[in-house]
Amino acid sequence: MKVKKVLVSQPKPASEKSPYFDIAEKYGVNIEFRPFIKVEEITPKEFRQQKISILDYTAIIFTARTAIDHFFKLCEGLRVTIPETMKYFCVTESVALYLQKYIVYRKRKIFFGNTGKLDDLVPALIKHSGEKFLFPVSDVNNGEYPLLDKNKIDYTKAVMYRTVSNDFAPEEKFDYDMLIFFSPSGINSLLKNFPNFEQQDIKIGCFGPTTAKAVRDAGLRLDIEAPRPEAPSMTAALELFFKEQNKSSKK
Repeated sequence: MKVKKVLVSQPKPASEKSPYFDIAEKYGVNIEFRPFIKVEEITPKEFRQQKISILDYTAIIFTARTAIDHFFKLCEGLRVTIPETMKYFCVTESVALYLQKYIVYRKRKIFFGNTGKLDDLVPALIKHSGEKFLFPVSDVNNGEYPLLDKNKIDYTKAVMYRTVSNDFAPEEKFDYDMLIFFSPSGINSLLKNFPNFEQQDIKIGCFGPTTAKAVRDAGLRLDIEAPRPEAPSMTAALELFFKEQNKSSKK
């Protein structure tokens, strides 16, 4: 079956220059954007139950812009003023630059990786091993970080937001040839919304090893996976898929 309609489980890109739009035009496919999950804030009262004092920490680890938003919003609710000496460690430069929304950006206190993987940050964390790190996460984060533990990084995970299913309305059509996921929570939401979901000819693509594992653990077939050497991004993986699809249709 030829893929003509794709659902990307993320918000629609703000810029028309997104590679998704180029792919849609180039290969004549319909790409729609609809998050399967949404993020909700936790209240200061809920956060206090974790018995974590933000000002006990000298550095913060951020893996996403969402974490930055909820960290500073929670600080505001708790009436906590973050000192200028606080250091920030981010998984990518784009996440690091997002800090400008809340703080004066100074290179001497902001560090970032290149790959988007937490492991890529470890050398910088080791270099600043004297710091006490706070690691904002969502309530569904069950991740373990063996490299942080192995290198004796002093860090504490703090739940600062919750991830919930963004339920489909009864009247919403679900007639896609391909579904693209970016987190295990998205897979959980799919099965919550459609408990009798049968994949059949529907292609499933995902970004990241934990999402890939969630797809397989759910008994689903994984057709497209990123990152990998020839496809470092989800859009690169889609481009390769449609190139191959076009070749096959011309045979």
